[in-house]
Amino acid sequence: MTRVSGDWLDAPATQAVMAMLDGAGHAAYAVGGCVRNALLGAPVADVDISTDAHPERVIALARAAGLKPVPTGVEHGTVTVVAEGLGFEVTTFRADVETDGRHAVVRFSDTVEEDAARRDFTMNALYADRHGRLIDPLGGLADLQARRVRFIGQPSDRIAEDYLRILRFFRFAAWYGDPDQGFDADALDGIARNLDGLEKLSRERVGAELRKLMAAPDPGPAVAVMVQVGVLRAVLPGADPGALGPLIALEPALNLPPDALRRLAALGCDGSEDLRHSKADARRLALLHDATGAPAGLAELAWRHGADTARDVAVLRAAMLDQPLPTDATERIDRGASARFPVTARDLMPTYEGPALGQRLRELEARWIASDFTLTRNDLLR
Repeated sequence: MTRVSGDWLDAPATQAVMAMLDGAGHAAYAVGGCVRNALLGAPVADVDISTDAHPERVIALARAAGLKPVPTGVEHGTVTVVAEGLGFEVTTFRADVETDGRHAVVRFSDTVEEDAARRDFTMNALYADRHGRLIDPLGGLADLQARRVRFIGQPSDRIAEDYLRILRFFRFAAWYGDPDQGFDADALDGIARNLDGLEKLSRERVGAELRKLMAAPDPGPAVAVMVQVGVLRAVLPGADPGALGPLIALEPALNLPPDALRRLAALGCDGSEDLRHSKADARRLALLHDATGAPAGLAELAWRHGADTARDVAVLRAAMLDQPLPTDATERIDRGASARFPVTARDLMPTYEGPALGQRLRELEARWIASDFTLTRNDLLR
């Protein structure tokens, strides 16, 4: 029997919540991402627990065990149980009654098989009890081991339940799939038949999924298929994926980790796409977009905006032109990042004051930058 293991499962808090349920005769299974990632040897962030106990029963059991229940979504079967300061979403087995492509009306179920059948991909329908024994109602383990992202049942049915699953398919393909095997043909057929459903999604949900996709180690193959099927055009009209592959290939040259915003900038995003970016992310996208097309050199960019921005712009510029990085890119960026303008306003007073003082400082700064930061204070004041 396949077993799941990890500190996340052995943790006293996890064991307390699961023992609370199965000690009272209820099913208690870790489910979804924690099980999937544990089997892949990937980090586990959150632990979700699935049970046949109804929400009011979960609340009562948690209180009796000295744990804190929080009714975060009881209408959908979810109670957050807090143990040792950690929150665990405990959700009753469910089956869909009605869906509209965004929301679902559910009924509670008594079987793990029904609960599994309403999930999106087979690799997410994996369960484990508190001893690590795996429950695999739909053959998801074989798909996971083959790095095959496959919808549960008919892809069109799963997609029509929530059209965000179109984007989730490509995100999961980028993170967990094997691009050398290609993409599931039935899934792509179902996606192509349901492209209009993407219009029903909120831009906030679309933006969140795109950022998760672009943060994958290599989203290039997934984005290429998104283009072929028509998904990218539907969610990002005008996006040009031509620079994405070269960018991903260039990033290691400057030791750059995967970065969703840098990759979105390579598609042509400038922060104005109504993807509900945070203000900070929108500002950064706008800066990357503007700086990539500006004439300023890498040293000047590093001086004005910092080395990180200059490195981003260096790989973006090279990717846009499908050229290698300048051999001295790192040296230029380091020189600009460490440069300090040697003249202060006090050096020019009282000869210059008011607007004239600011104008003179800008003139000297321009000369200093044009000299590649080599002019000294004496040179500039002479």
